[in-house]
Amino acid sequence: MADVTTTMLHCFLLVCLLGVSFPAGVNARRPFACDPTNAAVKGLPFCNVRLPVAERVRDLLGRLTFKEKLGLLVDKATAVPRLGMAEYEWWSEALHGVSNVGPGTRFGGEFPGATAFPQVITTAASFNTSLWEEIGRVVSDEARAMYNGGVAGLTYWSPNINIFRDPRWGRGQETPGEDPIVAGEYASRYVRGLQGNLPGDRLKVAACCKHYTAYDLDNWSGTDRFHFNAKVSKQEMVDTFEVPFRQCVMQGKAASVMCSYNQVNGIPTCADPRLLRDTIRGAWHLNGYIVSDCDSVGVFYDNQHYTATPEEAAADAIKAGLDLDCGPFLAVHTQGAVDRGLLKETDIDSALFNTIAVQMRLGMFDGEPSSQIFGNLGPRDVCTPANQELALEAARQGIVLLKNHGPSLPLSRKRHHTVAVIGPNSDVSVTMIGNYAGIACGYTTPLQGISRYAKTIHRSGCSNVQCRNAHRFGDAIEAARQADATVLVMGLDQSIEAEFKDRDGLLLPGYQQELVSKVAAASRGPTILVLMSGGPVDVSFAEHDPRIGAIVWVGYPGQAGGAAIADVLFGTHNPGGKLPMTWYNQDYLTKVPMTTMDMRSNHVTGYPGRTYRFYEGPVVYPFGHGLSYSNFIHTLWSAPNMFTVPVDGRHKNTTAATNAVRVTHAKCGGLSFGLQVDVRNVGSKDGSHTMLVYSTPPVGHWGPNKQLVAFAKVHVPAGKQLRVPINIHVCKFLSVVDKSGIRRIPMGQHSLHIGDVKHLLSIQSTPLGVIKS
Repeated sequence: MADVTTTMLHCFLLVCLLGVSFPAGVNARRPFACDPTNAAVKGLPFCNVRLPVAERVRDLLGRLTFKEKLGLLVDKATAVPRLGMAEYEWWSEALHGVSNVGPGTRFGGEFPGATAFPQVITTAASFNTSLWEEIGRVVSDEARAMYNGGVAGLTYWSPNINIFRDPRWGRGQETPGEDPIVAGEYASRYVRGLQGNLPGDRLKVAACCKHYTAYDLDNWSGTDRFHFNAKVSKQEMVDTFEVPFRQCVMQGKAASVMCSYNQVNGIPTCADPRLLRDTIRGAWHLNGYIVSDCDSVGVFYDNQHYTATPEEAAADAIKAGLDLDCGPFLAVHTQGAVDRGLLKETDIDSALFNTIAVQMRLGMFDGEPSSQIFGNLGPRDVCTPANQELALEAARQGIVLLKNHGPSLPLSRKRHHTVAVIGPNSDVSVTMIGNYAGIACGYTTPLQGISRYAKTIHRSGCSNVQCRNAHRFGDAIEAARQADATVLVMGLDQSIEAEFKDRDGLLLPGYQQELVSKVAAASRGPTILVLMSGGPVDVSFAEHDPRIGAIVWVGYPGQAGGAAIADVLFGTHNPGGKLPMTWYNQDYLTKVPMTTMDMRSNHVTGYPGRTYRFYEGPVVYPFGHGLSYSNFIHTLWSAPNMFTVPVDGRHKNTTAATNAVRVTHAKCGGLSFGLQVDVRNVGSKDGSHTMLVYSTPPVGHWGPNKQLVAFAKVHVPAGKQLRVPINIHVCKFLSVVDKSGIRRIPMGQHSLHIGDVKHLLSIQSTPLGVIKS
């Protein structure tokens, strides 16, 4: 999304929202579309809720003048008073709670804040799909309540589902991590929670999956997102970058997709008909609108010089399939494009059809808002105790125990009466909610959380996370000498990693590492290192230091982060999070330019590859790593040894030549098999366990070293066993992508991995009669 400068550019006017009324207790009443008391629109077909949405949209489009249509092509859509339409600001954000980053939402009055859930990378570490959907549901409750109060819109440009391809990316914190399957599942679940799973095409709010596509660089080593051309092979596009977006649209039924700033293979994404018109709307059947990242159309004209004139830029974007421009560019230059014969008015109608249809599905043309399905939501439904408890639970589930020597954790309230709480992130509040956040209901800092369990001695050690000197080390070291246990809360914040701020390295900033080592050497009791960050940090020194008993990663844990941290440290909550991204060593960066998009390794050039799927070198911690205070053992109770893929007989020769069935040639409907896995908790504490199922394809194909094919979150009491059913769709999860970008199912032995358990599955094909597609 746009940076702060762009936000300010588009925020100079007071936003007047379409279709808003105020709930009880608010004196003013805003106008809304299709007001039955408005004689100008009474009885018009576009206000008739009994008619199909498409028919209503066509009627409204037929009543708009050309000039009025131009004003509706941008996020700050202009009013059409003669048809009862007020101005509407499309840009609102709800990445992990209702945010005021976009100009469509503001806090104040009866809505001083909203529930601030953990940053997405933290929530992803829970691997809990039902939690992801429930957070979406709560966020949309609060969004609807604020809409009813006249301070928010109904179109939210979230979630960010780009792949966390490079550990330096400043916005990796906003994503569900590096695995395409996890990112896709997160996308579909969160979007379903936001949009409400309502009957028909109705929407609670309209979600938006962004940023399409291959966008994962902001500002690195002289290259920024406004000028970057991502060179992506067909294989990598299909195998990695398209996966979460495809699932977001097709399974999540997202109402919108946002195209990104960058080019892909020389074409701006917002001007590429193969990406927008042919893929998103054509192949994936988007039922909604496509929006540009803010000022993207202007960027590909002004910065990338992709077109010779602004009118050509406007025409290229609209003809490629763009429906809405975040920014003023299309409102200014589309008239000229039509005058020059580059566009037709019917092209504009096609774009507006998609945006207005979404507004109608949201109920924005259905008359009195308070009488609609969510019209009763108001201030009492924001920051409720239940919502805030969910934020706390999400933070607990996202915390990852990386190291526990001894074990040093959990701490004991009986033995550890005094705890030294040290570090630049030890008493932070806003840092815990990361970026694209709003104003939280309230905060519990790490210091406050730990203080509920023990007497604390607080020393910051550094004035901030940049930790440019050691002036405060002495007091911190002395506190560690006096306490029964020491907790160092270190890491990063938005001054180190953020939008338009990629990292140069993976080490702790400044003198943080020296502070940790000196405090650990002086500590009278166990030393616990708590890391607050979005991206991975090379803490090899701490992993190998026996004086540091435990390491805990908490991401950016949201408004209740401090309480969740303390609950884990003192054993009230048994940690069960797993890393959603690989933690590389610092020297990995010397081998991998951030601008290189290749995921697969190249043994000829020495390129090591990216993510757990393709990188085989040393790591600090691998994807999926996470310890518990319990020990869980897997036993495979049932699994097939052989599976047969039915193939259209017309293509048997192609299959034989490659020893792999093209997915489009297989009868994929219902083509899945089941596993049953027994999970036993042999520890002394009840705990939740994340079961990760990987597959390694047969040797000699184009697939990854291994690929996550299923995951499940299960709660198992101490000493008990739970049988977990797992279903694996063969075409979706056991297929690989060849160099031409064709997805195929390799024949032969596939190896399934579940913890220490391995199982071989032989997949063979059998020709059928001609299969009708």
